[in-house]
Amino acid sequence: MKQRKQRLILEQVDRKLELFKPLLRMPIPSEGWIHTVRTALNMSLRQLGSKMGSSPQGIKGLEKSEKNGTITIQSLNDLAKALDLKLVYGFVPIDGSLDKMVKRKAMDMANQIISRTSNTMKLEDQENDKERISKALSEKANEIKNEMPKYLWE
Repeated sequence: MKQRKQRLILEQVDRKLELFKPLLRMPIPSEGWIHTVRTALNMSLRQLGSKMGSSPQGIKGLEKSEKNGTITIQSLNDLAKALDLKLVYGFVPIDGSLDKMVKRKAMDMANQIISRTSNTMKLEDQENDKERISKALSEKANEIKNEMPKYLWE
């Protein structure tokens, strides 16, 4: 029951993250979004600072920290509100989906486990053939994927 619930949660989150994939192709402006939107609106640093209760230098500092990747989400959210925008953020799994990431991690872990066992058996002169090892690897990976134990992420 717990595994099924975990699987459903994974699938739901995967569907939500899928919506962010097209954004991977959108380049971030070289000067950052704050500067880009502000200048597109023909808004001065002073005007945005006034809306935020900040100085022009403070806004320039926020633009610089966004460009450098050191700005906080709270600051971005405050700036978005001041610009009559909504901040949106999310994650896109490198493997394409969380499910694929779990499969990859499970296969890596299964490979480590099966390799250790196979090496021990080889030393005892009880080595399995490649087909049996491949089957064991597949079975172990599926078992790990279905259980999704916390140690999968260590």
